[in-house]
Amino acid sequence: MSFAIILLVVWFCSVAIWMLISGALKTADVDRIRQRLAGTQKSGKKKKKEPAAPQNLIQTEEHVTSKYTVRLLQKYRVHEKLQEILDQAGLRWHPTRLAHACLGCFLGAYILVWSLADFRSIALLAGLIAGCAPFVYVWRKRAARMKKFEEQFPESLEFVARSMRAGHAFSVSLEMIHREFQEPLSGEFRRTFEEHNLGLPLDMALEKLAKRVPSLDVHFFVSAVMLQKRTGGNLAEILDKLAYVIRERFKLRGRIRAVSAHGKMTGLALTCIPIAVAVILFYVNPEYAKFFFVDEVGHYMAGAAIGLQLIGYAVIKKIVTIEV
Repeated sequence: MSFAIILLVVWFCSVAIWMLISGALKTADVDRIRQRLAGTQKSGKKKKKEPAAPQNLIQTEEHVTSKYTVRLLQKYRVHEKLQEILDQAGLRWHPTRLAHACLGCFLGAYILVWSLADFRSIALLAGLIAGCAPFVYVWRKRAARMKKFEEQFPESLEFVARSMRAGHAFSVSLEMIHREFQEPLSGEFRRTFEEHNLGLPLDMALEKLAKRVPSLDVHFFVSAVMLQKRTGGNLAEILDKLAYVIRERFKLRGRIRAVSAHGKMTGLALTCIPIAVAVILFYVNPEYAKFFFVDEVGHYMAGAAIGLQLIGYAVIKKIVTIEV
């Protein structure tokens, strides 16, 4: 127990030192860039080659301050995937920050449950559940942001079609979306316009948009624009029809959600009833319920019951989930 507490203290101290060093290096980089842009940078005898883009500065900062965590994430090929999920969630986090948050929650919950003598057998399970909490938070933020984007997307397509009929170019219409709409749609299209404005071909900028926003509607939009660019045609009319199709899909999705609501409620009730019975049994007859915590056979029975409950809920959710 003392070793676990010492380990937790050392970990917190390491994270605090890492945050201080990271903040100091970031401030130094920002000051150096500001001086170079303002023309007030001091010239020495030997001029060191500066990074060509802010992205290199960020990579250097990660390499200096958290190189071991970055290497570990890159070893298991999850660094780029975590960064993509964080970008889709709209959080300006590094993947290392998410990894540290998961590790801290795991250690905190494990030590807290281990300190309770009656529940040491489930300390590992509690730590795993708490360790997944930061990732679940990021995933829910991502889902909410993508849902809000999809709600705004049909109106933005109609806006682009109207602006093109008024005589504006397609790229200018993308830039106008930033001023007329709210986040997250305005931020994603602003990034697409800036990438194209800085020299990236329109096809590649739209492909990056489709990668950042993993939505079927966005893929339809990108495919329509790229196909019109190669074959020609009335892009404004195509976007109007695409917006109409997306709205009809939303209506159909709402109907399916209303029809499948009964099945979802049934699955939730069947999952919560055993949990409620277990809690009531623990308070009514604690000696009988402790069998699942102190006896080895009880551990297997409790694990099997939890596993079967999760499998049953997953099966019901799969049945009532209909993709449109």
